[in-house]
Amino acid sequence: MAYPCALTIAGSDSGGGAGIQADLKTFMMQGCYGLSVITALTAQNTRAVTAIEAPTPEFVAEQLRAVRADFPLRAAKTGMLFSEAIIAAVAQGLSDKDFPLVVDPVCVAQSGARLLLPEAVTALASRMFPLADLVTPNRHEAELLAAMPITSRADATTVIGRLLGLGARAVLLKGGHFADGEAVGTGFVADRLVLADGREWELVRPHVATRHTHGTGCTLSAAIAAHLALGKALPEAVEAARDYLQLALETAWELGQGDGPVNHLAPYARLLGEGSPSH
Repeated sequence: MAYPCALTIAGSDSGGGAGIQADLKTFMMQGCYGLSVITALTAQNTRAVTAIEAPTPEFVAEQLRAVRADFPLRAAKTGMLFSEAIIAAVAQGLSDKDFPLVVDPVCVAQSGARLLLPEAVTALASRMFPLADLVTPNRHEAELLAAMPITSRADATTVIGRLLGLGARAVLLKGGHFADGEAVGTGFVADRLVLADGREWELVRPHVATRHTHGTGCTLSAAIAAHLALGKALPEAVEAARDYLQLALETAWELGQGDGPVNHLAPYARLLGEGSPSH
């Protein structure tokens, strides 16, 4: 059996819960062969990002060139792109792509560390969004990129429209970073998928009461890319990816002394008839 190739272009998380490591685990769990282009090295654990080192833009470009020259890519995603120069290198390397691209506009780590330099925000929107088949912002990323706060559903609709206006073919506004009290009160989290042609879906899932949510955005965007690589249409790919993330959240366990990762191996554990791992 041949497994479709999916590419992640992102930063490395030494704690394994987010970034390249989360993406590759996620690709494998969906049945894809994962490839990577590393845009930054981070020293981090469940409590903090303590240091960041970025390769030269030329080396990022060469990684991407090498991968594209030899592997039949079926989909790709971007995560942490860090700087304007690296964004330019990635955008140039993907300018002639013939596969779907998911752009996760990573700006700040869960611990609060900046993963995108302030001067790179405009470049992310102007260079990457026109290449994106889907962008997957959380609330804070969407507010930053659209330059307005979200205080109502009408605001969210306006923000989504602004992001689509930047050139993206679809936007998935994730609900997990909206008021925790609201999610707990209703018992559900809602994500909104809106296509440039106006079609819209709302994905509602039960709220999972856990602090072990490190890497949720990376995991979701990687799972979407994987299901696109498997040939699913975008709405079906998003549904399947959200189901995977839900299971990973529901079976997350305490790992480390801070906000731990989701359980990327959840489908494998379920196949074996196991529950959540013990600490």
